[in-house]
Amino acid sequence: MKEFWDERYSQDQFAYGEEPNLFVKEKLPQFKTGKILFPAEGEGRNSVFAAQLGWDVSAFDFSSKGKERADELARSKNVRIDYKLASFLEEAYQEEEFDAICMTFVHFDPKIKSSMHKRLDSYLKPGGHIIFEAFSKEHREINKLHPEAGGPSDEKYMYSIEEIERDFDNYEIIELKKELVHLNEGFGHVGESSLIRFIGRKKD
Repeated sequence: MKEFWDERYSQDQFAYGEEPNLFVKEKLPQFKTGKILFPAEGEGRNSVFAAQLGWDVSAFDFSSKGKERADELARSKNVRIDYKLASFLEEAYQEEEFDAICMTFVHFDPKIKSSMHKRLDSYLKPGGHIIFEAFSKEHREINKLHPEAGGPSDEKYMYSIEEIERDFDNYEIIELKKELVHLNEGFGHVGESSLIRFIGRKKD
């Protein structure tokens, strides 16, 4: 899997563009800046955007090519991000270290999905926020008509509203919905897509 992502991030263009995800671009400026974590951050478009807003940014991914791209993008925008090379379950942060966690299109192996949610939750301060966007389980059928939209080949890697409610039951739900969205992000996400969008506040 690492080889797949290293190859994808070695193309001439940024796989998902240099601009932030539109949901992140709309929502993140609404929060007071602090310390934020971006898991599986790829080429850095969202973490660099957060740094431009004044956030203290940490990120991780297992792709060395993704990190190279992210560092390159941060330099071009004259901002700093603390980007570490790490796979899931190998990342290491302090309990309650972050004010926010931002995840876009992070699709965990089903065997570790719930445990990774709890692991990431442990890094978030009480009162902190999760900003989340990923493909819904219904996207698998839509993807057959819109293959350029991307996404995992197995719906078990995707999300339902019920999964979010179960795994983040210690959160106040600020926003949780399934939406049809036309993605236009680089060459990796282009076309009609079914997404789960979630913003939650960790209860004190």
